[in-house]
Amino acid sequence: MKQALRELEGHIAVACMALLVVITLLNVLVRYFTDQSFAWTEEISVFLMGLMCFAGAASVAGRDQHIRIEFFYDGGSASRQRSLKIFSSAVSVVFFLVLSYLFTRLTMDEIKYEETSMGLGIPRWWYSVWLPPLCMAIALRTLWWGLKVARVPLVTEDKA
Repeated sequence: MKQALRELEGHIAVACMALLVVITLLNVLVRYFTDQSFAWTEEISVFLMGLMCFAGAASVAGRDQHIRIEFFYDGGSASRQRSLKIFSSAVSVVFFLVLSYLFTRLTMDEIKYEETSMGLGIPRWWYSVWLPPLCMAIALRTLWWGLKVARVPLVTEDKA
């Protein structure tokens, strides 16, 4: 199940990148040959980049592969490394829960005020509705990792 979820998140990120390449190439070719550009390409590209970033972040959160300052992490004892993992997981969970809440408020406001996008004129919430669940996915994956680290007993070396 965990592997399938990671693969799904990875596939979403790859699909977003592929669509970005196609849309950008199409816009460049049209601009080159006609001196015009598609107004909607920037709007779709920004949405795809956001979706790609959050899907990728959820994927690496489940494997504890987010960027960290290795100098502080590697320089300490096993106890310090474990404490830093648990602390960073807790901070990340809180951050992404707050971000999910804020994106939910944003989406609700976009629905309430019937905001539409500039390029295509479609409801803006179509773009932002995906962000709260992706933030929750990152928070849950990070929480899972932090709990996994916290449950493993700390093995100390004897100094005999």
